[in-house]
Amino acid sequence: MALEFGTEHDLLKDAVKVYTKEFNGQVPEVAACAPGRVNLIGDHTDYNDGFVFPMALPLLTVIVGKKNDTDKCVVVTEAKDADKPVKVEFSVPTKEPLAPGSPKWANYIKGIVQYFKGTVVGFNAVIVTSVPTGGGLSSSASLEVSVYTFLEALTGATGTSNKDKALLCQKAEHEFAKVPCGIMDQFISVMGQPGTALLIDCRSMQETAVPINDPDVAVIITNSNVKRSLAQSAYAERLEQCRSAAKALGKSSLRDASENDVESLREKDPLLYKRAKHVVTENRRTEQAAEALKGGDLKKFGELMIASHESLKTDYEVSCKELDELVAAALEVDGVLGSRMTGGGFGGCTVTLAPKNIAEKVIANMKKKYKGNPTFYITEPCGGTQVLTLPK
Repeated sequence: MALEFGTEHDLLKDAVKVYTKEFNGQVPEVAACAPGRVNLIGDHTDYNDGFVFPMALPLLTVIVGKKNDTDKCVVVTEAKDADKPVKVEFSVPTKEPLAPGSPKWANYIKGIVQYFKGTVVGFNAVIVTSVPTGGGLSSSASLEVSVYTFLEALTGATGTSNKDKALLCQKAEHEFAKVPCGIMDQFISVMGQPGTALLIDCRSMQETAVPINDPDVAVIITNSNVKRSLAQSAYAERLEQCRSAAKALGKSSLRDASENDVESLREKDPLLYKRAKHVVTENRRTEQAAEALKGGDLKKFGELMIASHESLKTDYEVSCKELDELVAAALEVDGVLGSRMTGGGFGGCTVTLAPKNIAEKVIANMKKKYKGNPTFYITEPCGGTQVLTLPK
């Protein structure tokens, strides 16, 4: 059977229990959460001003805490993969700005505290999560956005718009975690809606909600459990290649290039041609996929997913044999609509669209054909970040 999600209530209960243990029997007063996400189609397009089509997941990061009447921020994480220590303390950035340091996981939190649009006060907090780290389901944005929402509830400074919140969280990842990510992950973690995927134009920051709520269709996420060890360096490399391709075409961004434009690179620079070809065709596929879903054409949607995976594998070269094995195993099962890698690549997850009545058959075949130890989730879209009510 597919893995069940840890519910919001369970995570909150766990966080409160850890908080009471870590902070001498105290009880937290503020709680918030933010979801991870799966991108249905449109990968490596967001940092090219393109289109993406994610949905928020019921995989969450939950943070609980209270003011501590000092100038210190004390944060404990229960994330199993956190580099040690699991507890970190740093000063409120009133006199001196914060700077990245060790442990790495704390940099995401420091970045949010530094760029929060309000006066941060000292606090104690505990963070728990059901978003797998390194799985390509946006554990980092889930952490960033949950911390921002927690600080809003803690301080009462709630005047930041949703889009500005997403941008500030992205800035924290750029400047403190040193990851040059696009806006998709923070955007969907802030603005996810139950029962819908969001077509996001990463240039205009405009979103279009598209229902994905057919009760007979399952969205199956498969975590290869291959850690994305090459992802960060390869991500930066692809970003630079895209900039070079746009410059070679006389464009400010590959968003402005057509497939005809890209053809001019085929002989001149075969590598940049492949990178640009992926981005331009993936933008087209993503817009077409949103239209197909609006019209209820799941067959077309699935075909576009398959084409997307092939492009990511062949032209953008960010897949790996494990992801390819999982996609192939899913597509072997009669009735599967589509399957593809999702996220940055080099490990992480695949996403598969299939009739619900064959979902377990799909999972069984993936387990049989894949040599690793995958984790499966049968999921549906959920809402974005929110303040939570603590149990009495």
